Amino acid sequence: MENPKYQIRAKQTATTVTVYQAYGPHLGLPAARDNRFPPEWKRDRMTWIKPSFLWMMYRCGWGTKEGQETVLAVEITREGFEWALRNACLSHYDRALHTDAATWKRRLRQAPARVQWDPERTLRLGPRDFRSLQLGLSGEAARRYADEWTVAITDVTPLAHEIHALVRAGDLDAAAALLPEEVPYDHQEDLIAHLIS
Repeated sequence: MENPKYQIRAKQTATTVTVYQAYGPHLGLPAARDNRFPPEWKRDRMTWIKPSFLWMMYRCGWGTKEGQETVLAVEITREGFEWALRNACLSHYDRALHTDAATWKRRLRQAPARVQWDPERTLRLGPRDFRSLQLGLSGEAARRYADEWTVAITDVTPLAHEIHALVRAGDLDAAAALLPEEVPYDHQEDLIAHLIS
């Protein structure tokens, strides 16, 4: 069965959803150790969270890019995730969704969250023909993410390296078996209707 072009797929429980970020060890290791973002984590900057493990691997080069050596799985409340989506604005102007460019720009400036849909990735990190959600949080959303929504932070760098080693060895079946199980997000139609055309 084909995946819809726009669909949130994530590791999830009845109350949480897992998203991924990558940081330098000076931020990532304390965050995983203390199960919360350290004071050095800037709550006044935009932060991008990704429900797709493989898109995160594409972005951080399997945890090898400078400043992205520590890959974190951040479990957040579904309530917070859904609040961010409801209050998000698409990061680019789309005439099918927005009245005009000026209205979109005004909405983007005011929105505490923004959404990009980027091609999902294969195990070899090539693009697939459907999209993966990237959710940018700023202002109120970034503060809530760090201080209210976060339930658990896990360092998954060893998992990233193990899967990468299997991919390099050509054992894609073994690599795929280790991937986090990401399934379509429940009841997402209403949450993303204003973010897809």
